Amino acid sequence: MEPVSLPPLSRVAICGGTHGNEMSGIYVVREMQKQNVDKIGPFSVTTLISNPRAVDACRRYTESDLNRCFTSALLSSPITDSTPHEVKRAQELNAQLGPKGSDQAVDVLIDLHNTTANMGLCFIFYSVDWITLHIYKYIQTKVTSVPVRAIQLEIPISEAYSLESVGKHGLAIEVGPQPHGVLRADIFNIVKEAVDLTVRWLQEFTSGCTFEGGEVEVYNLSRSVDYPRDPVTGEITAAIHPQLQDNDFKLLQPGEPTFLSFLGETVKHEGEALYPFFVNECAYYEKKIAFHLARKTTLKIPSICVKKD
Repeated sequence: MEPVSLPPLSRVAICGGTHGNEMSGIYVVREMQKQNVDKIGPFSVTTLISNPRAVDACRRYTESDLNRCFTSALLSSPITDSTPHEVKRAQELNAQLGPKGSDQAVDVLIDLHNTTANMGLCFIFYSVDWITLHIYKYIQTKVTSVPVRAIQLEIPISEAYSLESVGKHGLAIEVGPQPHGVLRADIFNIVKEAVDLTVRWLQEFTSGCTFEGGEVEVYNLSRSVDYPRDPVTGEITAAIHPQLQDNDFKLLQPGEPTFLSFLGETVKHEGEALYPFFVNECAYYEKKIAFHLARKTTLKIPSICVKKD
């Protein structure tokens, strides 16, 4: 592939507390704010607690999930007395960091999350983006304490629903396992290391370094699987099978166990072999998702450097 020259990056936003009970991002951002980190090298840095009301309550959200409020339709919807707090907050964040899809949006938006699932360090992004893929490739070579993976959600940017979609280049950093409302030192340190390495990459890129191309593996969301449910009451009738629990990103073959019913019966995976992730994520019970399934693909990425004036 031919080398690619990209515009310089001058504005970066680092956000935590989009979900008010995911503690690592909250404390990473608070520490940066205590240190008055508003400029690193050639670019400005905005640090934000995305949903202070939910953080104060130590809840994922107060009225609706903020990280589902950044579609173009919701960002342009009229505000009324009945508008949920998180939709109003999404529009405020869009005005501050965006507007989404505009030249005024921040160059890079990093949103920090935790999951109760055993997913290690994951990068989540929407489109094939050379900046985010190179950051991912760089961090894969630096972090050795946990597996480092990338998840691509193939959704048009207008329908992209999470905060990072507001930036010109956006990535969510998802680290687990960590219970909601709990801060674990090992998970905090992984999040902080990922943020520090991302900032270092941005500094090197902006100062003129060329990053060599190559190949990266990404997981493309295929479909979501709900828990088995009682057809009358809708209540779940099984839990994640012990052989699947904590085995995020381990290839799930046809016939392998997925659920264990409360009566002791095993439910098995049907269809093609796929990779499960967000297995038994606490916050997804309300969304009727027991786990996602993905295909693993390899992407070729070009060498990149900053475009000279």
